Amino acid sequence: MIEGFTALYIFMLSAFTGYEVISRVPVILHTPLMSGSNFVHGIVLVGAMVAMGHAETGLETFIAFIGVMLAAGNAVGGYVATVRMLEMFQPKKKEA
Repeated sequence: MIEGFTALYIFMLSAFTGYEVISRVPVILHTPLMSGSNFVHGIVLVGAMVAMGHAETGLETFIAFIGVMLAAGNAVGGYVATVRMLEMFQPKKKEA
């Protein structure tokens, strides 16, 4: 397992890279980009579950559980955004 400053360095580098990549995406592409990246949310969820399976202490289990909950919420939110985006392209129903 990565420890200390190496883990902090990797986290900071990935946060900066993610911010720079997402900030350069045009506003019109944000929803399709997020709905197209739902598979990434699933991979994050699987990674959080693996981390939870390898947890040894109560604190590690708690942090991993929070990670699983956040990853699951992220995946569900991506699919909700996709459904809402697809509803925008459905023909309007006429009222009787």
